[in-house]
Amino acid sequence: MRKIAKYMLGTGAIMLLAPSLAGAVTIDELAATVEANAINDSFVFNTLLFLIGGFLVMWMAAGFAMLEAGLVRSKNVSMQCLKNISLYSVAGIMFWVIGYHILYGGVKDVDTEVYIGISKYLGGLGAFDIFYDWTADDAATGYSSYSDWFFQMVFCAATASIVSGTVAERIKFWPFMIFVTILTSVIYPIVASWQWGTGFLSQAGFSDFAGSTLVHSTGGWAALTGAIILGARKGKYVDGKVTPMPGSSMPLATLGVFILWLGWFGFNGGSQLAMGTIGDADDVAQIFVNTNMAAAAGVVMAVIYTQLRYGKMDVTFALNGALAGLVAITAEPLAASVGQSFIVGAIGSLLACVFVGVLDKFKIDDVVGAIPVHLVAGIWGTFIVGWTNPDIGFGPQVLGIVATAVFVCVTSAILWKLLAVTIGIRVSEEDEMKGLDAAEVGVEAYPEFTA
Repeated sequence: MRKIAKYMLGTGAIMLLAPSLAGAVTIDELAATVEANAINDSFVFNTLLFLIGGFLVMWMAAGFAMLEAGLVRSKNVSMQCLKNISLYSVAGIMFWVIGYHILYGGVKDVDTEVYIGISKYLGGLGAFDIFYDWTADDAATGYSSYSDWFFQMVFCAATASIVSGTVAERIKFWPFMIFVTILTSVIYPIVASWQWGTGFLSQAGFSDFAGSTLVHSTGGWAALTGAIILGARKGKYVDGKVTPMPGSSMPLATLGVFILWLGWFGFNGGSQLAMGTIGDADDVAQIFVNTNMAAAAGVVMAVIYTQLRYGKMDVTFALNGALAGLVAITAEPLAASVGQSFIVGAIGSLLACVFVGVLDKFKIDDVVGAIPVHLVAGIWGTFIVGWTNPDIGFGPQVLGIVATAVFVCVTSAILWKLLAVTIGIRVSEEDEMKGLDAAEVGVEAYPEFTA
């Protein structure tokens, strides 16, 4: 029946075209029309992928907010919500003003279309043009430049969200927002330009499909330096022992992870950057499957690990296990097989679980576990691309990991220190005990939650 239907449709199309073919329309003109329609269709589907992927990643901002609100104590929930909606807004503004131009505005070689000179290391910072007309490139790129900006912007905001959870419950609001301003306008765009803007890492053969290092490790290194300089929460480490500080709501934290899991399909799937062909659509579908498998493996590994290690399962480890699996597969969700994705996600989760104890050993207080999840699993996922993608060597991957670590740690440490010695970054001990909701946001905390 399908063959008959196709024959009838084909015959009907020929009959409809027959008068035109018999007239002034030539075969070449008809071919040109068909080609133009194909180009238009490709432009539409490519742009649609950016927009759908973008709003899924934007929805991850809600996931980060819910996860952090659930893992901080009740006296700090309103502050965490305020920080997350504020950092998303600041990231959008700063990425429009300068970040996007740094990422894609560098000087390129006319023949090779790769960054040259200082642009290989600083992106468009050395050739800044805020009045550049993005839409002039639409015909060449095959998608709307506005859709690309939106897609890249939400990645930028995700980087800042990673920092927010780590330094929660003891950092002042305004110094944190100043840090976010610099992170999203300069630090992250420069790192991203090294790969996605055809900078020196791209030219060296480094590969990071959707940002295990460029996004997650960047946020993780910034969070680590902040946690070290800021110090631990009062009472977290006493007499060599770790004092548990349970979060306000496990259902809220779980909802946050499910939202992040959903958004990750846009994060990784949208990074295919094209859906105008059958091959591209199939690749996006494969990315979805691999992404989901890595997250599932991360959960299972975390549940097994906590049962064996502590004799009881831990829901926060399971939640972060899912995220660690997602972060790990983000560097290469396409070339990996389903089996490889499972292994990458499981090991990423295991490493994240182990490093929770490592941070406590060094008295580095990470409220939501963002450093093990985004930094440690990000490093693992980036390195193992040398196994999942035969075209990529391990050497360039190590180069990318080290370069990102050095640049982000140095710039972040300088910025955190400057803020600390000028306006101060930590709230008073009294305000910390009272809770930031009451101290800075103006929300009265319940007496039973002030301890």
